[in-house]
Amino acid sequence: MNNTTLNTRLFTYFKTLLGLSFDFFRGTGVCIFSFVFIAHIPLSGLAQLTRSDSVGELKKLSVEELMNIEVTLVSRTPQKLTHAASAVQVITGEDIRNSGATNVADALRLATNLQVAQLNANAWLISSRGFNTLFANKLLVMIDGRTVYTPLFAGVLWDMQNILLEDVDRIEVVSGPGGTLWGANAVNGVINIITKRSTETQGLYASVLAGTFIKDQAALRWGGKIGEKISYKIYGQHFDRNPTQRLNGTDNNDAWRLTQGGFRMDWSGGEADDYTVQGSYFGGTIKTAGNNSDMNGQNILGRWSRTFSEKSDLKLQIYYDRYLKHDAPGKTSDEINTIDVDFQYRFPLAERHSILSGVGYRSVKDDFVSNSPSLAMLPQKKTLDLFNAFIQDEITLSENVKLTAGTKVLHNVYTGIEVQPGIRMAVMVKRNNTLWAAVSRAVRTPSRVDVDYFSPVAPQPPTIVSVAGGPEFKSEKAFSYELGYRIQPNARSSFSVAGFYNIYKDVYSLETLPGTLTYQIFNGSEGKSWGVEFSGTYQLLDKWRLRGGYTYFDMNLKAKPGHNFDPSYLANDVKNQALLQSMAELPFHLHLDVIARYLDDLPATVATAMVPAYFTFDTRIAWTYKKVELSVTGQNLQQKKHVEFGNLQIPRSVYAKITCRF
Repeated sequence: MNNTTLNTRLFTYFKTLLGLSFDFFRGTGVCIFSFVFIAHIPLSGLAQLTRSDSVGELKKLSVEELMNIEVTLVSRTPQKLTHAASAVQVITGEDIRNSGATNVADALRLATNLQVAQLNANAWLISSRGFNTLFANKLLVMIDGRTVYTPLFAGVLWDMQNILLEDVDRIEVVSGPGGTLWGANAVNGVINIITKRSTETQGLYASVLAGTFIKDQAALRWGGKIGEKISYKIYGQHFDRNPTQRLNGTDNNDAWRLTQGGFRMDWSGGEADDYTVQGSYFGGTIKTAGNNSDMNGQNILGRWSRTFSEKSDLKLQIYYDRYLKHDAPGKTSDEINTIDVDFQYRFPLAERHSILSGVGYRSVKDDFVSNSPSLAMLPQKKTLDLFNAFIQDEITLSENVKLTAGTKVLHNVYTGIEVQPGIRMAVMVKRNNTLWAAVSRAVRTPSRVDVDYFSPVAPQPPTIVSVAGGPEFKSEKAFSYELGYRIQPNARSSFSVAGFYNIYKDVYSLETLPGTLTYQIFNGSEGKSWGVEFSGTYQLLDKWRLRGGYTYFDMNLKAKPGHNFDPSYLANDVKNQALLQSMAELPFHLHLDVIARYLDDLPATVATAMVPAYFTFDTRIAWTYKKVELSVTGQNLQQKKHVEFGNLQIPRSVYAKITCRF
């Protein structure tokens, strides 16, 4: 079959699929305008388009190149994805761009080893391997190495993590413990969102978006150089989102808007040294009943790395991060200031050993102000110092077998010293086929809401319901056993499977004190979890790539002997979830992308409502002319609205976008 016949058949197939998706777009004026605009291009113009340059000459990675991507989360040093002894997945910038994602949470849905549930217009629950509850507190998240896990309630404030997605190079997602290298709270997984160097973001980028659920979004970036060795970029972006809906069909008070600006500079000091300075500022509001909540934050990060040889280097990173969030003005506010210093050094020892060691210090100053007698953090102000040190030895047992052993020791203000050892082995069965196994221990250290929370503030009689933090609350502990296999049968496909079995001890519980109605936080739960994660990529045709995966998960969490607590809502996670992403380049510079996903139901618990299983899909069609791209995206097209957690409905969404890259 020649290329012309093949292109014709593919175009007919996708046109039929697009016609089905178009039914969901009908009635949206901006989408109709986009299709009419494309339909009225003369055929001679279409012929011209086939000869024009693609937008920004964006790189399309083959499956083989994807498998050779270097990841850093598993060993804190670059290593090929093929050789990583961990359940690691990589979401590339191309995957994100083709998905039509408009924020970080949307992009993380592409990792099939994560569970992502949208709670309302501005909040998401994101976890790995369970515990995807309101706090989702066992997943460590970083942006360019800057931790965004808050010690106030042990989790991530996703409404504050607003990144210019165009500048994301890749997102590395490790499911399973990462405490040996990354420290506390990397219990069930670690995420690092890595943005492009300023050398890769030169020139002008501009985009404008208008739609239904997401009302509008605009972004502008400029990149340039100072001399031969210094490059820079500056950017700004803004968006407005409409509210979600209650079960009765009325709008919920959670509309969200945010504005952000930032910069990055990279300087190459020769072959050995590399310097980076970057920072950002944001401010926004969330509509609430009667008032608006507001937030703002700033951060700045500096990084210096020096390479001595292929086997020896060092890295020093320092950052400052601040955020302030007012919840319903006049009630509560929280301000956190963080200073973090991290140093690591890698060097060879003898012939078979590669040593990686490091030390770190983090100072967090929290100021929680409450003007309501119904809740408080006591004391109002608290400094949370964290010291840590780690060492890891990668031992080359043979040409095809590597053993990695190490531990991290940290000291926190609540529980003192914690130790997180781990051991991993990777066996290269044959070229591009890796069998790996791991045993790890990880901890979640207490947060302020575990220890310092009081509601109401003043001591209450035994007959009054009240909640108090746990002064003796200990770190939650996980012992994990993993086994996986990663295979690349040929240059067009790759697959990975990982099985795991976790044992949890000293897990959170909320129990009444004897003879009272006072609830206090304890470590009264324990349990086990197990499951399997499958992911794969297949290059069906030269211009048609599929990626996706399936995860099975189960957990048995129960009260410890002598404790009275129902932990079902802490372990209420979907058992089965699956995702398939199709990315196809069509003739005439058209691009069609479809993402389909399915999640099991969430049974009702003592604290959460039942959530039905749902299937939905997103569709994006884009057309390019030289440096301009027009696209129309529909999200959650299967149903008009659906619930992902709680009782708020996420609506179907359609938007059109114009992008320019010069």
